[in-house]
Amino acid sequence: MVKEPIIYVVSDSVGETAELVTKAAISQFDGSKNTVIKRFPYIEELENIDEVISLAKLTKGLIVYTLVKPEMRAYIKAKAKVEDLHAFDIIGPLMDTYQSSYQKEPLFEPGTVRKLDDDYFKKVEAIEFAVKYDDGRDPRGLLRADIVLVGVSRTSKTPLSQYLALKRYKVANVPLVPEVDPPEELFKVPPEKCFGLKISPDKLNTIRRERLKSLGLNDQASYANIKRIEEELTYFEAITGRIGCHVIDVTNKAVEETANVITNIYQKS
Repeated sequence: MVKEPIIYVVSDSVGETAELVTKAAISQFDGSKNTVIKRFPYIEELENIDEVISLAKLTKGLIVYTLVKPEMRAYIKAKAKVEDLHAFDIIGPLMDTYQSSYQKEPLFEPGTVRKLDDDYFKKVEAIEFAVKYDDGRDPRGLLRADIVLVGVSRTSKTPLSQYLALKRYKVANVPLVPEVDPPEELFKVPPEKCFGLKISPDKLNTIRRERLKSLGLNDQASYANIKRIEEELTYFEAITGRIGCHVIDVTNKAVEETANVITNIYQKS
């Protein structure tokens, strides 16, 4: 007797897509956490399919597959039918429909979605840029950036920079502190590329107090003092007013929401 359901994920590439779809489907069932998913990536030989079929037959498991070559798809389908096993083709029906609808021939090349193309390298370059020019480390990056973020401490400048980098934007950010003059380069950045991150004093006070607690420090320190915070935000308004940049209220926004607002404005400029 099989103690728990077993699903065999078969792919001629990594198999991540098939596994994600499988998990999404079984998540709709109570007790789905007891389901065992075994992934078999880079299946390129018919003998490999035979091995999976044998295992599935032995354990009465299901088979889910993403195979782009027609002969591989046909083989696993036929073998599963002979052995009275359930095998589900995730990618094949869509490929066939797309081919017949638009009269286009598939490449039949496994893993094309993950090839290292220009888009991939742009993303890596943007991430490296965000790390290098984070927190005002090198003002020279401000004039090379696609987007410049300015704000007081704990307004999500760094996570926002990283998130935008994943969207292939080169982002630099500058922390604003009343006692420290911003770099001159900041005022040379075109205003449409610069975004100020505004936040309510009470929200920032809460965030900073929690930050201090997590570090094992006194949450009554000046860093979390409401009067100090108000001074910083007044300074922030003065600097962003001087730049003439867009100001976004991030008080109740997730990083993703703020990023969407920024990219929408940026693309229209």
